[in-house]
Amino acid sequence: MGYEGIICQVMEDLALGRNPELLKKIEENHAQAKKDGGFIKWYYNSIVDSDAILVLNYDKGDIKNYIGGNTLMEMAFAHVHDKKIFLLNPAPEISYRDEIIAMDPIILNGDLSKISF
Repeated sequence: MGYEGIICQVMEDLALGRNPELLKKIEENHAQAKKDGGFIKWYYNSIVDSDAILVLNYDKGDIKNYIGGNTLMEMAFAHVHDKKIFLLNPAPEISYRDEIIAMDPIILNGDLSKISF
């Protein structure tokens, strides 16, 4: 495709099980872990420096195509900086669905080949 994705190295390590200390901190006080790690600011700056964002909105629990609070903020960061917003799946049926739709995301319906600029 010719696109380069970025992910916070700390989050990648966490996902791969290489940061058990952070996992413990998240379990104890998730908000403080986010604050101490500066993750919201890291993602904001990364989005500002990017051309677009891709939201991987998979099912979570009983919510189809889940988009949580942090992802909603990241979408808003992209929106106010006129970045394209791609959703892997349609917007979820949640209380803030209207806000998601108002940011005019491009719905890929699971097909990454639909990403274009």
